[in-house]
Amino acid sequence: MPHHPHPHPGRLGSAARRAARRGWHVFPVHPRSKVPAVSDWENIATTDLDQIAAWWQSKPFNIGISTGPSGLLVIDLDPSHGVPAPDRWRDARHGSDVLTRLAADAAELVPETFTVATPSGGRHLYFHQPHGARLRNTQGGLGWRIDTRGHGGYVLAAESRGPAGRPYRAVNDHPVANLPAWLTQALTPSSPPPCRDIRDAAPRSGTVAHAPRAQAYLRAVIDGERHAVTTAEIGHRHAALLRAARRLGHWVGSGTLDEADARAALTEAAARHLGVAGCTARQIDRDITDGLTYGARRPRYLDDIAHHRPKT
Repeated sequence: MPHHPHPHPGRLGSAARRAARRGWHVFPVHPRSKVPAVSDWENIATTDLDQIAAWWQSKPFNIGISTGPSGLLVIDLDPSHGVPAPDRWRDARHGSDVLTRLAADAAELVPETFTVATPSGGRHLYFHQPHGARLRNTQGGLGWRIDTRGHGGYVLAAESRGPAGRPYRAVNDHPVANLPAWLTQALTPSSPPPCRDIRDAAPRSGTVAHAPRAQAYLRAVIDGERHAVTTAEIGHRHAALLRAARRLGHWVGSGTLDEADARAALTEAAARHLGVAGCTARQIDRDITDGLTYGARRPRYLDDIAHHRPKT
């Protein structure tokens, strides 16, 4: 009888190992969720097949790919979900429409590359980061309905499942292309952003982007929502998390706050409720997603509060 050092890891475990063999650093994410099942996921993510087998033997986890250590820049193209495009992108119905226009404006093409379809109708385009580059996450930096995930970010791999059970599917198994120079230039900040905690998030746009009062206001908003979620009592957790996500979503919608940062702050704040009175990672993820989506449709700008003081 042949010796099998590990039981069969199942469909998701096999997919995680395939991703690792591509050189992508993976980590477990709660089933049907985007919530990491491990802390410090960016540093814990690995290509070690034994560790991966051990993780996925215990539960059918979704598969997180830590894009930074994997040397990836993933372009996330989302559908409109019924929200009209801004005037600049009039008649666009999907982030892919916007990316095509950006390429045309640059007299370039979007190269064929490995692509994953998301359950919500989006597309993840995988690219290799240029040698020596440390491109980070962006929220709408390229254009409407386009986010990117690089250092400090992650995406769910093919075979993962959304909350309704629909899968992430590889729809183009083309080898991963190098990020084109025109996209690299568009995504390269004028000066590298400092590593920061979410509580130190700085304004990203607007005429008061560097005003100390505006920075203090945004930090106070983030701290206040984190505190409200962390201290919410049983029976009020759902409402508190949804309300906090909506409030941070206003700033995500204006591009002032990165969605990944907002999601991370809320996920961390809600983590203490996991397993208490039936609270699940799936519920937390759903509340955060619903709240951020709702809030982003009603963006707030730092100019709006330039003369206001943060609440205490």
